[in-house]
Amino acid sequence: MTQFLSLLLNGLSLGAIYALIALGFVIIYKASEVVTFMQGSLLLLGAYVIAATNEDLGFALAVVLGLLVTVIGAVLMERLVISRLRGAPVISLAIVTIGADLILLTELTRRIGSDILSVGQPWGGDTVSFGDVGIATNRLLAIVVAGVLIGAFFVAFKYSSWGIAMRAAAEDGEAAALMGIRLGRVSMGAWGVAGVLAATAGLFATGSPTPGVTPSVALVALAAIPAAILGGLDSTGGALVGGLVIGIAVSMASGYQDNLEFLGRGFGPVVPYLVMLLVLLFRPSGLFGTRDVTRV
Repeated sequence: MTQFLSLLLNGLSLGAIYALIALGFVIIYKASEVVTFMQGSLLLLGAYVIAATNEDLGFALAVVLGLLVTVIGAVLMERLVISRLRGAPVISLAIVTIGADLILLTELTRRIGSDILSVGQPWGGDTVSFGDVGIATNRLLAIVVAGVLIGAFFVAFKYSSWGIAMRAAAEDGEAAALMGIRLGRVSMGAWGVAGVLAATAGLFATGSPTPGVTPSVALVALAAIPAAILGGLDSTGGALVGGLVIGIAVSMASGYQDNLEFLGRGFGPVVPYLVMLLVLLFRPSGLFGTRDVTRV
């Protein structure tokens, strides 16, 4: 029972990180109907900036700078590329984001090299115990911060003028534009928010028990793609649920891998895609996604 509770708690913390990234996918899709694949490189960009500047600026200022640089990078991508291709086929826009992701990842990989960089988190490798169950302080903070950010987003999404404009654009972009909503600003804001979420996820994904910032950290976003699709690519609540489901599934598979030897070693990375596949077989639009109805 202790092992199960430990794996569950760690799964929730991992799921919180996935949920942040998945929410970025969903926000961009709802605002601009672009399926972006840049979250991995944006995550690594934020973590790299924090790691590269924390000794000179201190941890707090380095985090602020990391968030700012990531937001600028995301907004520049939207303004210089996505906005100019508005109206292009969805598959073309997706491929463009893959290309931009590879370019940014290549440059960051060149800068990081074979080093393992530390983001300099003050809590380091500390752990928190709940009875016999322990969790890294970094992962516990990930749950708290993710909860605050996601809660703040839902409040803004429901009550702020930007949130209302985004919901209108997602419902019917042409009608929203005719009503005076500037779709370009909505899209730019969505990319900026996605940048904040990606950088925040990068901050916690590179802390304990992870050794630090390496190019492979960007692969965390690959597990968040099934989380977004699992919950429903147009559902913000689905991103949260999908992230938690995938996080718990990965944690359980890794913790009980000795009992799953018939599936082969290293089965953990495959779990997100397996869970996604099983759900989509019964719910093609995801758990909370909008189901398209075609009249014939």
